[in-house]
Amino acid sequence: MGLIKKKSSKKAVPDGRAPFSSEDSPPPTLARRSANRHSTIKAGRTIGEQREKLETANERELARQKDKRKSHFRVFFVSFGFIILAVILVVVYFVFFRGGEDQPVVVEPESIYQPTIEIVDEDAAATSGKITSRMKDYIGQAEADFKALGYQPVRAVLPTGAVREVDFYLDGYSGFIKMIIDRGTAVSVEDADRLLRHLAGQGITNFEYIDVRLPHKAYWK
Repeated sequence: MGLIKKKSSKKAVPDGRAPFSSEDSPPPTLARRSANRHSTIKAGRTIGEQREKLETANERELARQKDKRKSHFRVFFVSFGFIILAVILVVVYFVFFRGGEDQPVVVEPESIYQPTIEIVDEDAAATSGKITSRMKDYIGQAEADFKALGYQPVRAVLPTGAVREVDFYLDGYSGFIKMIIDRGTAVSVEDADRLLRHLAGQGITNFEYIDVRLPHKAYWK
């Protein structure tokens, strides 16, 4: 029996190559994926590199946001500093430049204890010769305290060169009592009374002055 050769259905190609067969080539989808993967690898665009690029972009965005916040803080602090400086300048202006203009005139109150004895100001350098209400009040209080202990003041003298000293002259005594307005009249008069009684007990009737300007001390001459 002779062999029968089956005719091939493939037709020859004019250039001598074998005809294209779908059985000999991969599916189109797989071919595209393989080509894309090879092209990606060749270009160096790996998954790790893409992740690094993404992290770098995030870091840059965070850095920009941080710089923006710093810029806002600088603007805020500079503005706040200018406001504080303006307030200080305004306060200094009103205190040092407008203080004298707006300062009210102080009116001295009337003396509570009005003195009835003679008041002599020996200070020749006094321009007006006006005795302050504080001095009058002190003299009035001392006069009342002396009278309460049985003494009769007759004159109060403001000696030359003494700013706060007052010398009281009492009826029946040759000397005077040195007092100062920085001490209360009650304690000064009590110190003078004790020393006067001590001198009377010693038989001393004549003296130049008694000094009770210092606390807890009394001198006489």
